[in-house]
Amino acid sequence: MALLFLKLTITPAVITLATLVARRYGPAVGGWLIGLPLTNGPVALLLTLEHGPEFTARVAKGFVAGISGEVAFVLAYFASVRRGRGWASCVAIASVAYIVIGLALDAATRSFALLLTVAICALFTGLRILPRRAVATRPAGRFELPARIVLATSLVVAVTALASTFGAGPSGVATTFPLMSSLLAVCVHRADGPDAAVAVYRGLLAGLFALMAFASTLVIVLSRLPVAAAFGLAAVLTLSIQLGSLRAVRRTAVAA
Repeated sequence: MALLFLKLTITPAVITLATLVARRYGPAVGGWLIGLPLTNGPVALLLTLEHGPEFTARVAKGFVAGISGEVAFVLAYFASVRRGRGWASCVAIASVAYIVIGLALDAATRSFALLLTVAICALFTGLRILPRRAVATRPAGRFELPARIVLATSLVVAVTALASTFGAGPSGVATTFPLMSSLLAVCVHRADGPDAAVAVYRGLLAGLFALMAFASTLVIVLSRLPVAAAFGLAAVLTLSIQLGSLRAVRRTAVAA
């Protein structure tokens, strides 16, 4: 019952906070905030409590494969936008790119060092390709925030419930799917056009360095340190990296 309570409360709080921040500072900062492991972190903790640290360390490896998948998602979305496609078509094409790249890397690459290298190169490539644009947004509709909360919470509950069936690696990849950032991106795409959505995804890529630090720390230390110490170290490294990237992200953001 306690685990179910955590699943049903953490994600709604994260979605609400990201929405308020995005309204105040613009879509790029909203995407940056979602780049934090605010979904992956609770999932990792819940899976550790349910399945043990060794299982979660393998899930965290799937997080890293998922980061490369997220870059593929963003670049596919951007390429679709440049061809004049609508938001629904962009999301569909980008989702296929994510699934193919994320699952392929997880299945084909046993070396964590190689997965990490690919993810780092992918992030820098994505940030180099996406344009720097400052975009202001209008307030979201009354039903958009509840929709984000329901969908994101459903993802957390589903992944933690089916992790033993899917396996550790695919569960990590599934958790890293850019659901929250896409919900935000679609909202601003509809309200302000494709440039606003691209700003969200550029912020997301900058924020994913923090997720990489979080996942890498868990892979390396989760089976060697007590659970509290491992997650504490991961949180410290994550926040340090994320704060370092905030200044760069805010240069492209305009307050609503």
